[in-house]
This record gives sequence, structure tokens and C-alpha cells, in this order.
Amino acid sequence: MPGKIRMEEEILYKYIDAEGGLAMLQNHNLQFTNASKFNDPFDCHPALFNYENVPEDERKWYGKDFLMLKGRNEMENLRNNTWICCLSKVHDSLLMWAYYNNNKGICIGLNRKAVLEILDKTFFGFMYPVAQEVKYTNIISKPDYFNDKISWFDLWTTKAEVWKHEKEVRIITQKPAWLNAGRNIPKEFEEDELVDGREVRHYPILSSDCFESLYLGVNIHHRHKNDIIKTAKELNPNIKIYQMTTDPEAYKLKEELIEK
Repeated sequence: MPGKIRMEEEILYKYIDAEGGLAMLQNHNLQFTNASKFNDPFDCHPALFNYENVPEDERKWYGKDFLMLKGRNEMENLRNNTWICCLSKVHDSLLMWAYYNNNKGICIGLNRKAVLEILDKTFFGFMYPVAQEVKYTNIISKPDYFNDKISWFDLWTTKAEVWKHEKEVRIITQKPAWLNAGRNIPKEFEEDELVDGREVRHYPILSSDCFESLYLGVNIHHRHKNDIIKTAKELNPNIKIYQMTTDPEAYKLKEELIEK
């Protein structure tokens, strides 16, 4: 599959705020969000493809406008039925620490192989979860929906080059069963209203060996720090815990091991 991560990239990282990170450790789970609900409005957008070049022989039966609309709707439906967990290949990105938790949160190192193995066994849906690297580009020409050899993964894993520093890896699935859903339904939905299924996040349970390491933000509050360390050690006594610090010799972060 295009962009499939290499075997040597064993650890993937989840940047998260302190409270969310504590909940993730307590519940030992992983958050999947619908592909239509990301902050970047271009993310997984069907408009990234060109639907104009309908083959002549296909037009005879349905007409060009119908087939263009059909192609766009197919990609729209694909987006709406896809849930993604966003991770990174790096744990020391200055921008990532600032974006996600203002250096007050944590970064959790997850064993890629263990995560995919447990998800294959327990996270039921239309498609087994697959890990894919994100490709970064400045869009000049769109893939031709009808004539290019495109892949669904082009829709899920293409982002603007401005996000390149994230070094993102995505775990992707389709139509997950609702066994692991139920948290974070938006508060604006009243009990007597229908909830858009895309608003619901899914939280499959991970095994303790998935949690390989833990990095504490430079500015993490001592109360959060103590609770998080205690919970992490209870979850996996072998987890490696690091305190992130500023490097006095360069504009970068470095880690110091505090718990073996």
C-alpha cells in the first residue's frame, strides 16, 4: 500500500494535553476521529481530485454531469465513513508541543506493532486498521479521478506542505463498530436530538505493552505530572518516562530519563 510505514519506525507518538493524556492512560485507549472533522479544512477533502475527464464511452450511458457528481459523491461518502487516529514519528517537535498542549501536556510513545496487532483483534469495522504515512505537497495538479491510478489512501494521507513538520502517521479504518464509541459526543446535542455519527469518536482499548514511553512537557504542572507518572507505571511497569527540557546550546528540546 502507498506510504506504508517501514518496520524500523517502531514507535509512534501521540501529543496530547495533560487531562486528555491522563484519561488515555487510565482507559488505555486510542482516539479515532471522523475524517470530515479535522481542523484543516483541506484534510481528506474530495475537492482534491479532478472529476472533469470522464471517459467518452462512459458518457454515452449516463452523461458527463452525472458521472462527475457520482465520482465526487463516492469520495465524499468515503471521507464520511472513515475514522483516523493521528500520530507522529517524532517526540521532540517544538511546534507540535506548542500546538497541542503549550508544553504543559505529554507525549505518549506507542509501540506500532503492538498497537496494530491489538486493533486487528478487537477493533471491528469495515476495514482492518492500517498505518500510513502522510504525504505533504503544494497542490499544483489534482489526481484525475477517472484516468489516474489513484488510491483511497491518496484522499486520506495527502496534506499541505505547511504541515510537514508534523511527520504524521495515520492509523485508518472504515465504518468502525460502535463497541468503542460513546465519549465526547458534543454537548450541543440534546437527548431528544439525532446525533451526526461523524461527531462520535471511537476509543478502542489497547494492551499495556502498546505504551512504550512517556514524555512530560517542559511546563507540565507538578500535580498533573505526579498523577500521570503514577497511572503510567500502573498501566505498564516497564514504561520509560522522560522529562522534556530546553537545550541550552540550541533552539530545541531534549529529554531526560526519570523513570526506567
